[in-house]
Amino acid sequence: MQEAEESQPPNRWGVTLIIVALAQALGTGGITLVYPFLPLYIQTLREAHFISPELLAGLVIGAPPLVASLAMPFWGRLADQYGRKKMVMRALFGAAIVLLLMGFAETALALIALRALQGLTSGIIASSMALVAGESPRERIGFAIGTLQVGLFGGAAIGPLVGGVLAEHFGFRIPFLFTSAMLVLAGLLVTIGVRETYRPASDSKLNLNPRKMLQAWGGILRARGVKTVYCLRFLNGFAQRSIMPIAPLFVMALIPSALAAGASSYAGLVITVSSIAITAGSFVFGWLGDRWGYRNVLILTSLMAMLFYVPQALVANVHQLLVLQALAGFAAGGVLSAPAAMLAKYTDLGAEGSVYGLDASVSSFANGMAPMTASVIAAMFGLRAVFAAVAIYYLSILLIGARLLPKSKRRLFRFPAAVSAGS
Repeated sequence: MQEAEESQPPNRWGVTLIIVALAQALGTGGITLVYPFLPLYIQTLREAHFISPELLAGLVIGAPPLVASLAMPFWGRLADQYGRKKMVMRALFGAAIVLLLMGFAETALALIALRALQGLTSGIIASSMALVAGESPRERIGFAIGTLQVGLFGGAAIGPLVGGVLAEHFGFRIPFLFTSAMLVLAGLLVTIGVRETYRPASDSKLNLNPRKMLQAWGGILRARGVKTVYCLRFLNGFAQRSIMPIAPLFVMALIPSALAAGASSYAGLVITVSSIAITAGSFVFGWLGDRWGYRNVLILTSLMAMLFYVPQALVANVHQLLVLQALAGFAAGGVLSAPAAMLAKYTDLGAEGSVYGLDASVSSFANGMAPMTASVIAAMFGLRAVFAAVAIYYLSILLIGARLLPKSKRRLFRFPAAVSAGS
């Protein structure tokens, strides 16, 4: 359990939030920096010709989240035993080492193994959320989680663009050195700038007894609303990751043949626009969730996301797709931040590491399975069917949230009163 917190200035949690959000932006930006060229890089390595390019791409992209889905709960448990700041540092510095080694990989299998090791040692997002949730006042948790998502998706939006430029001008190996340096810088920011108030019990010791860990996780899952939130997080992971594998192909189908050479740039722009919109939506709806109630925000934003994804199956050009992706992304920011804030509300202080470790496991599994599922849907029913499937995912989130989440006492549309109360 958590011991008494040391005396801190009232606004110290805000300083911690800013530092962790910036570190997460650097960390996420560094990790996603290599995404644009990974499928190409692995084909230049020895032994690559023994495996099809499609399978290689799937393995090198999907290995980290699938392995992370198994490892995250254990890292979360250790965060509660030894402190969340230490887990953030471990994840950032560990990723820096593994990504540096990727730049020196000689064979395709070595790169895949290192990508799996990255998933095993990762946990930047989960440990950062646990740290921020533990340090922030409960009445400001929505704002804190929303701000953290700004760092997450800000880095995810910029990283691939930087990585593509670096790979084009300096080759495939130099970007790994660059991303490793970004992760080290992020780790130093947390090490020097964050002063954690959470103190594990003085008798904490390494305890990975499976029975006790299962009991701890079972206690979390028995808390009211938690299983429902994890279900929503799984569906949201599916919704957000389904478009990535089919975006280049869909853009290619939309643009004239004369512009086909620019399909990759347009596809990258679609993903970047969506990430920027999610960043803005996470911040805005995280702030509103503290005032309207997170359940109400989830219902509203999942409805908006569904309505904006339906017409994407019918678009006639890239410009229509970009506008609808921006609108849907803004709404999806609320679907992302509201359940993350609910987890802090529904669970006890001192368990944030385990709570967000389980959350990261659920999200990572969805992130690993969604691209493969989307590819199957596209192969069977066409590319446009993927957008319809995403709309169905958001409809499911809406129905499950409205039906199963504990009801808030706050009414949905009280914006003027909420603003005046918060001013």
